[in-house]
Amino acid sequence: MGRGGEALKTRGRFQAGEGSKVQDNLTETTVPAAAKKSGEPSWFAALHPIVPWILAGVALLPLPLVLSNAYTQYVVNVMAINIILATGLNIVKGFAGQVTVGHIALAAIGAYTSAVVSTYLGVPFWGALPVAVVVTALAGAIVGIPSFRLEGAYLALATLGLGESVRIIISGTDFLGAGIGFENIPPPNFFGKPLGDHRAYYYVVMPAMLLGLYFSFSILRSDIGRAFKAIREDQLAAAASGVNVRKYKVIAFVLSAIYAGCAGSLQAHMAPGFLHPNSYTLTEMVTLLLMVVFGGIGHIWGGVIGAICVTIIDDLTRDYYTYRMMMFGAVIVLTVMYMPRGIGGIIDSFLVRRRFKVIREASIARRQAAEAEAKSNAS
Repeated sequence: MGRGGEALKTRGRFQAGEGSKVQDNLTETTVPAAAKKSGEPSWFAALHPIVPWILAGVALLPLPLVLSNAYTQYVVNVMAINIILATGLNIVKGFAGQVTVGHIALAAIGAYTSAVVSTYLGVPFWGALPVAVVVTALAGAIVGIPSFRLEGAYLALATLGLGESVRIIISGTDFLGAGIGFENIPPPNFFGKPLGDHRAYYYVVMPAMLLGLYFSFSILRSDIGRAFKAIREDQLAAAASGVNVRKYKVIAFVLSAIYAGCAGSLQAHMAPGFLHPNSYTLTEMVTLLLMVVFGGIGHIWGGVIGAICVTIIDDLTRDYYTYRMMMFGAVIVLTVMYMPRGIGGIIDSFLVRRRFKVIREASIARRQAAEAEAKSNAS
């Protein structure tokens, strides 16, 4: 029988339901038992994906009790807000591959929207937060429009211009506090009890951080996440494969803006309830970009680690304000040169090496057992 006949025969076997048997036999001969056993579903994998995040939230509940003072608690709250910001930037930069340096402007829009709605309209924090998220999402859709025709450095310059425009508009608008700042922003209330101190506010930012991380992992594993990664790798190939590139670019910017708006609102209502346009300058954008680059572009856990490390470094170097930009710039350059995948890439490489080590050791053990059995049968 020729090759065509063999192919038709094989196709008929798969259509008749024998394909799974052939695949199982192939798996038995090529995948070691120990490696296949490690991939079997466990009781932990059978749980709903949100259950580990609930357990993480329970584990983090007593954290304020072990912190030494209110300032340390404040730094932890800032850390949680920065994790939300870095996760949002990672969606548009790491998942979809769009170069943007205007993410901090979206956070400013969310912060000032929440401040205006709560201060002038009397809306409580729990109502101002979703309003800020919606307004920032609309702004993110507008920011995403230039990405239809601009890429790389040109898109970065366009988003940079947007970021500076937002800061300048805020600085010149008396309604928004202008250069003096926006003050007297009310804290959240929980059943009539104000959550004004940093220890109480931790129980607002911590669940928001965990929910943001949970949804980012869900997005990455969804069809939207796969479309993002296809656009990141090659826009022309993604379009040829049926991916609506423009649609998913806008979705990436909107999702990123939702995270920025949430983080901005949380920052606005955190004590002392004060906003200033100088909190949303190019320096803050470089700091945010360092979190993502240092942690690993496109790596969620790397972004979390990067946000934690950079927040701590940023707090420790406040006395050296003149040299901070130079230090952060040097760290970004050195990270790109010697650690291009960031901390997340190092973690991934370690896990991959460990996994292949287990597979190799299991294969060697299986071959030795087969040789020993063959010798015993021969004797």
